[in-house]
Amino acid sequence: MDIGQARELLKKNGVRWILNAFTDVRGIFQSFSSPIENYLENDRYFETGIGFDGSSIRGFKSIENSDMIFFPDKEAIYILPWTEGKHKTAVIIGDIREPYGSTESSDVDPRGYAARRAVEKAKAMGFTPYFGPEIEFFVFNSIDPSRLTYDLYVSPAGGSGDSWGAPRIMPKSQDCTLGGYMIRPKEAYFRNPPEDSTTEYRNQLSDVLIEMGYTVEMHHHEVATNGQVEINFSYADMLKTADRIQVYKLAARNIAKEAGLIATFMPKPIMLDNASGMHIHMSLFTGGNNIFYDQDDDYAELSQTCRYYIGGLLEHAKALTAICAPTVNSYKRLVPGFEAPINVLYSKRNRSALIRIPVYLKGPKYAKRRRIEYRGIDPSANPYLAFAALLSAGLDGIKKKIDPGMSRDVDVYELSAKEKKDLNIDQLPTTLRDAIQELSTDQVLKEALGSHIFDTFIDYKTNEWNQYCLYVTPWEIMKYLDY
Repeated sequence: MDIGQARELLKKNGVRWILNAFTDVRGIFQSFSSPIENYLENDRYFETGIGFDGSSIRGFKSIENSDMIFFPDKEAIYILPWTEGKHKTAVIIGDIREPYGSTESSDVDPRGYAARRAVEKAKAMGFTPYFGPEIEFFVFNSIDPSRLTYDLYVSPAGGSGDSWGAPRIMPKSQDCTLGGYMIRPKEAYFRNPPEDSTTEYRNQLSDVLIEMGYTVEMHHHEVATNGQVEINFSYADMLKTADRIQVYKLAARNIAKEAGLIATFMPKPIMLDNASGMHIHMSLFTGGNNIFYDQDDDYAELSQTCRYYIGGLLEHAKALTAICAPTVNSYKRLVPGFEAPINVLYSKRNRSALIRIPVYLKGPKYAKRRRIEYRGIDPSANPYLAFAALLSAGLDGIKKKIDPGMSRDVDVYELSAKEKKDLNIDQLPTTLRDAIQELSTDQVLKEALGSHIFDTFIDYKTNEWNQYCLYVTPWEIMKYLDY
């Protein structure tokens, strides 16, 4: 799309305001608004970008070097259907550049620096990476961190959930009980209305995504009892998919607000119920051909290149976890018993593995659908950094021809510690601190993120862990007050 086409798109849709959007190191989607005239009456913004204070953005610049440039990407324009009339708004996602007319992305920029560089490395090897996410999240009626309920036996009359004997700290849920119906813990997957009260919200959000150009494949209630939902959209090239994740989150929150709800991508807001993941499907193409596919492979139609890619992911899995599961809360998802991928192995059809090979369809007709699914990532991840890291780890496996070892087509959750040891099945880190330590020594991922983002990310997350360690939780009060 050239500048003329971009301007025509904005005029055709009656856009009045532009949200100039980018992502900080944490993964938070940030933006500032400008009137449409700055994009329509001249090419200044498209040609030179817009200056802003980089010292006010987490992980960007110190105050003495604070001038930075937001440079809009003409290929990343999204008209926001929920905005109307004189306030019709579009998002334009951009890269971050240094001042004085720099034509390259700054090393502070997760999108322009980390993600774009990873794509360019893949292209230099002859590959085009395609990624597709499965984004799970929760929808609540209300969330007040200062007034969370905490009871040994939570009563549905209190608006907090179903009455089962377990202590819980949780918001008021969007669904659990309705008209006398009750969804039991971990039994909400694919439930119908009226037990599932999120259907209308999912329909509305899906309509919005379709208007913005997404291809919505399906939506449904997820496993967790309390308002956990999933809306799947089709894969695209890696950078576009990362952009779409950020806009997806923006849409989910705004449509929830219109319905009097709150959408959250916090991995595990509910104690003793399933948490939200963001499984990522990956494939590499060359000249329109999926190089992960090999019709002569009798295991799962996997090419040797695909196996090397898997080998790279497994080799770097522990370090990847710091980037793919980047919050303290993420590790309350990565525990046994809640369908979370804690075991470092690959397997076809097997959701107890870190890497699953989907095998719904077989044969050359479906060659383009051969892919791998990385399950050790949740929706709190910065998609640009996570994708850059995943792709770089996989490419490292191809470069070094890393053997992923044997697949394990068993329910690993049912294996004992000794059985897993005998099978050489390792586990992911169990805390953010352990994951940060793994990341700190991984040179491949350091090069993928660049020194600035790598060091900033580790410093920020180490501080986050230290803050958490100082906090005294309600659980500790309940558990130890009578000691």
